[in-house]
Amino acid sequence: MTLKPKISLGIGILSIFVLAVNPVWGQEGKTTAPAQAPASPPTKPSENLPDAPSSSKTAPSLSDLGFSPEETEANARQQALLDKRTHMLKIHQRMGLITTIPLVATVVTSMNAGGRNTSSASRDLHVALGSVTGDLYGITAYYAIRAPRMQGTETRGQIRLHKTLAWIHGPGMILTPILGAMAFNQKNNGEKVHGIASAHGPVAIVTAGAFGAALLSVSVKF
Repeated sequence: MTLKPKISLGIGILSIFVLAVNPVWGQEGKTTAPAQAPASPPTKPSENLPDAPSSSKTAPSLSDLGFSPEETEANARQQALLDKRTHMLKIHQRMGLITTIPLVATVVTSMNAGGRNTSSASRDLHVALGSVTGDLYGITAYYAIRAPRMQGTETRGQIRLHKTLAWIHGPGMILTPILGAMAFNQKNNGEKVHGIASAHGPVAIVTAGAFGAALLSVSVKF
């Protein structure tokens, strides 16, 4: 056996040994891809039934209860009018109570405002109190007149009596200061109160009585 075949045989044995130890060396330019986990099956989107209840807890709206938008807007307007009417009538009632104070004082001072020997200071005080009473009465009446009216409501009971008495003390509150001014001028001129001016006292008493009865009609239940 010559040297060349021996060398070839030695190289072949060496190659077999190397491939047995590390077989990757025999795959030139090849790389192994990393193993991938098996893909999970696609999930189907959850389908909500038409009648399934919602998970969020919200209060039902008026449309959910069967009210149309027109009915909803009408109800809102009616509620706004009712709130405004209630607010204005509360002020009307409070101003009526406040007006009672100078009204009583005016009636008390009227005892010293009449007669031939009364002083001008007593008459001036009576006129001043009467003016304050008239102004407060006007504010009180304004809130009652300007309060919104609710359609379909019927006035009954003590409220009807309260409104009926307004037709007495309302004109009386207008006529009383007119007659009082006429009587005041006659007294300042040294004259005895005469003519239509002499009705100032009786008209004032009827007016004050009707106003007091109207106040009691909404303050005391009977």
